[in-house]
Amino acid sequence: MILAGDIGGTNTRLALFDGTPDRLNPLDIEVFPSPQFSGLPEIVRKYLAKHNQTVQAAAFGLPGAVVDGRVETTNLPWVVDSRHLAQELSLDRVDLINDLFANAHGIVLLQESDFVVLNQGTPSPTGNRVLISAGTGLGEAGLLAEAGGGFRPFPSEGGHCDFAPTNEIQVDLLRYLFGRFEHVSYERVLSGPGLHNIYEFLRDTKRAEEPSWLAGEIKNGDPSAAIAKSGLAASAAIAVQALDIFVSIYGAEAGNLTLKVVATAGAFIGGGIAPKIIAKLKEGTFMKAFTAKGRFHSLLCNVPVRVITNDMTALFGAGRVAALAIAS
Repeated sequence: MILAGDIGGTNTRLALFDGTPDRLNPLDIEVFPSPQFSGLPEIVRKYLAKHNQTVQAAAFGLPGAVVDGRVETTNLPWVVDSRHLAQELSLDRVDLINDLFANAHGIVLLQESDFVVLNQGTPSPTGNRVLISAGTGLGEAGLLAEAGGGFRPFPSEGGHCDFAPTNEIQVDLLRYLFGRFEHVSYERVLSGPGLHNIYEFLRDTKRAEEPSWLAGEIKNGDPSAAIAKSGLAASAAIAVQALDIFVSIYGAEAGNLTLKVVATAGAFIGGGIAPKIIAKLKEGTFMKAFTAKGRFHSLLCNVPVRVITNDMTALFGAGRVAALAIAS
């Protein structure tokens, strides 16, 4: 019996699994609102209290860099320690892994119906893969091609690298954000809060007018959701422009990551935002920015690009890591 978790700034998903690393069966999946809890141990205790099961292995995907079994989560005020969790679960070992590392492991468990194709491409049989996911934050990971077939995921904190503008309006956006943040990373523009940052830049620099009705929706609800909804419906020019800039930056950074890892076998777009804005991603702005890499334009045109629509990918990936630990 395996306990797995996918921890995000908005929600924490926990599940019990049985099965093998490449064929996991979820027995119960429960979603908890992360900000309402003091930390992961509290959620684990609440979840296990409902289930009379003996856990053999556990793994949790978390936002942040895992160092020596400890992680200070980004976008959550938690510090999670694997030794503490091992004691909580009466286990010799608990694996804490980066959330995108978990996502990367989960890809192998998906079906074709779990993807939307942005670019068919021609995958290289010896190439690597990458994964980029915008949600509450921005995560990135790589998948290294192995000699015997398959891919070995590896984590990255590339979402916190310096944001690099690709046109004049993005240069002005960077200047604007320098006035608000000590360090302007890609996460400051490629995330839910990042979309709101882009919107406020357009509003505050008078590049677009903010309708009063949209200002009210943003104030009283989820700002990024309100902006995305209005942008997709083309009900406010400022939201359309904000979403266009967001998608262009998203495509550019996905292309950057693809080049850095030479991911000629494929680029995957994960996270909570992409499935909600599929129509905008398919319009062409994303792929235009993805392939706009000068002498490497042709190489990137051949890279398959797919959006992951299954929001349980990281949870299954964490389960797979725990199952592999048992198998080894």
